[in-house]
Amino acid sequence: MSTAPQLIRRYFALAGEPDSDAYFALFAPDAVVEDEGRTHEGIAAIRAWRQEVPLVSYEITDVTQTPEGTVVTATITGDFPGSPLAGLRYRFEDYDDNQIRRLRIAP
Repeated sequence: MSTAPQLIRRYFALAGEPDSDAYFALFAPDAVVEDEGRTHEGIAAIRAWRQEVPLVSYEITDVTQTPEGTVVTATITGDFPGSPLAGLRYRFEDYDDNQIRRLRIAP
């Protein structure tokens, strides 16, 4: 995980905790998150999405830089059917040092 940019390391540090303003500050106001085939656009939609999903813990298994962005592969464990789930990919497709603008989560 040490090869991931600071913003992405911060994302995973905060994502496993109860929601906080610090977590939502990681996203641009018009950010888009795709998860489980659904698209969540803007901070209000991202907040609503987070309220629907259980807290999970992350075990990062790979970090790869691609032309499309940074792909972090993780095993997630939590209170959901099929836990633990290995091989979930977090595709940070549009981000800078301060904010995430596009994140796709899918196997």
